[in-house]
Amino acid sequence: MATWYQAKIKFIQQDEKGGTKPITQVYLFDAVSYTDAEARAYAYCAEELQEFQLVGLTKMKFNEVFFIENNQELWWKARAQYIVFDEKSQKEKKVPFVFLLNAQDIKEVYGLMVEKLGSVQDYIISDISVTKILDVIPYEEIAEETEEKSIPANLKPLSEVMAGLSEE
Repeated sequence: MATWYQAKIKFIQQDEKGGTKPITQVYLFDAVSYTDAEARAYAYCAEELQEFQLVGLTKMKFNEVFFIENNQELWWKARAQYIVFDEKSQKEKKVPFVFLLNAQDIKEVYGLMVEKLGSVQDYIISDISVTKILDVIPYEEIAEETEEKSIPANLKPLSEVMAGLSEE
């Protein structure tokens, strides 16, 4: 299961009249730790912005993040509660699951949730709300960009250096 971190980035932007105003943008990163999330946030934002500050980094609990190929930029947080029967207490129990997906409006979100949850046991979609998240960056996206660099010609592998020392 992926671990998601919400990064808040703050920077100053010039408007049409030449004045400046502070802008805060929110991104969601898949990372293995806070340190990794911070490094990924800096690497991602440095491509677009010259000066910015990372003003917040929060671990988010999403059971599933759906990337819907519909060119929609709004990210929605949806909560579903699965109704399960607890054999110990002999009662029905509601187990919450939180999803994140991109869609145009709340109607589309509801339709996508019903489609994704399908004929799974009984469930209730209890909450749908829009988030301030601008972009969701999965782990593979940045990992692919940072390809291994070739070894410079003036460096040798350690095995060759050790072999040369043992011969002397």
